Amino acid sequence: MYFCGPEKEVKPLMKKSSILGLVVIAIAIAVIIGLYSSASSYGSFIDAKNTSGELHVIGFLDKQKELYYDAAKDANYFSFYMKDKKGVECKVSFTGTKPQDFERSEQIVLVGKMVGNEFQASHIQMKCPSKYTQDKVEITEASAKKVD
Repeated sequence: MYFCGPEKEVKPLMKKSSILGLVVIAIAIAVIIGLYSSASSYGSFIDAKNTSGELHVIGFLDKQKELYYDAAKDANYFSFYMKDKKGVECKVSFTGTKPQDFERSEQIVLVGKMVGNEFQASHIQMKCPSKYTQDKVEITEASAKKVD
């Protein structure tokens, strides 16, 4: 015996707009997590020794120590000594040309990581006094060359 009755209309569990809303929220969460995981943090040379990833270090050029840059020997190697905001001094090496007016910098922001007792910078940003106005500050940047 077969029962044939009026067919019932099947209602979807969720409306299409609800599903679309959930997809948009999921994408937004993924973007936020991605931004936070790739953001570098700021620290000192001591923090850089204890961290395996790249770190921003803010400091000042130690003008009493030697700057090494010999364009004839290797135009893509520059090294200097810097003191971070906690007063810890460290040798810094940079695989790129020496930024213009580096000696005039008032403050330096390095991005890089510690290798042994030396900080290897992949990016240098300098805060220099402006050439034209006494009260203004000029900011310059340099990025390291990629070595294969």
